[in-house]
Amino acid sequence: MFKRSWFWDRLAKRYARMPIPDQASYETKLEKTRALLRPDSRVLEFGCGTGSTAILHAPHVALVHAIDYSPRMLEIAREKAGAAGVTNLTFAQATLAELDSPAGSWDVILGMSVLHLLPGRVQTLARVHHLLKPGGVFISSTICIGDASWPMRVLAPVFRALPLLPSISSLTLSQLKGEFERAGFKIEDCWRPGVNKAAFIVARK
Repeated sequence: MFKRSWFWDRLAKRYARMPIPDQASYETKLEKTRALLRPDSRVLEFGCGTGSTAILHAPHVALVHAIDYSPRMLEIAREKAGAAGVTNLTFAQATLAELDSPAGSWDVILGMSVLHLLPGRVQTLARVHHLLKPGGVFISSTICIGDASWPMRVLAPVFRALPLLPSISSLTLSQLKGEFERAGFKIEDCWRPGVNKAAFIVARK
């Protein structure tokens, strides 16, 4: 955890200033997500980074609890939420495995741009399934480098070889969907604007 936190802590300020690389796709994901939110929804986001997505969704639900393992990312997220005047959004430093939350606690769980960075993805999907209410939805956006053009595919082993950089999985979209289904999810929506773009998946428990 120290290795991963060190990298994201060092990157946090720069990351917060970076423009969204594909604004149109991001807006589409926001719209698709909001269609699944209700005023009484309890939402959990893991790997929330600097909180941008959680802040945008918070006005549409009862509450959002967002977690990340980088204290510097969370510091920036709290500053942004305060500046936005969001009052139903809380942050905590934790991994999904460490989260103290009973089974069936959440209507919606978000994992945006994070599954391809996790070594224990199968365990993570099982944990998400455990934490969701029956009928709840898991919404994710995941880079599937195994399907990408070769310049992107060579990045995964390079990142794994460097000691202080986060590992990136070489999974394909087909593999990812299979992992969702084996975890007990039914995939309701799968949208990807291109092979080099992240796959947006809505999966229901």
